[in-house]
Amino acid sequence: MLIAVIAGCEVGFWVVLAAGLATRYLLRMRGTGAALLLGVPLVDLVLLAATTIDLHDGGTAGFAHGFAAACLGYSVAFGHSTVRWADERFAHRFAGGPPPRGKPEHGAARARYEWREFGKAALATALACGFLLIMIAWVDDADRTEALHGWLSRLGVVLAVWSIWPITYTLWPAKPKAPSPPAEHGP
Repeated sequence: MLIAVIAGCEVGFWVVLAAGLATRYLLRMRGTGAALLLGVPLVDLVLLAATTIDLHDGGTAGFAHGFAAACLGYSVAFGHSTVRWADERFAHRFAGGPPPRGKPEHGAARARYEWREFGKAALATALACGFLLIMIAWVDDADRTEALHGWLSRLGVVLAVWSIWPITYTLWPAKPKAPSPPAEHGP
């Protein structure tokens, strides 16, 4: 059942985001659109409540509970930038806004960008691990929370893999592409 709630919340996140942006830009109702966008984090609260209620009612923590904690951590850490990313594209496409900012292509700017994204991933991992530890302490039953302990190391592995990008861009920064030589035209 919890997997269905997680899937519903993931879909709900994008539905609420799209509704907020459509209301803001297509219907030109900026205040209502902003209010809908403030509802995006409420989807996370639904997921948190469902997970908590399931454990409170005597459920044994399983894969879904750990996954819910991971989803919450990543949603909180990346939520604002995801909304900003979507807003820039929607404004450009439907409201004549400026072209969206892309990520830097090369050099120190790209390395800084990758480290900033890694910082968000580290925050997401810390939040998810915090949610897991709170669930473990709250249930206070090692048999019922055994599956959550495995998630602590899983999240650590994900963060370690994520660290490859900023390290790579720092040690071997991408260089600007050389302009192509003009094509030769025959006689």
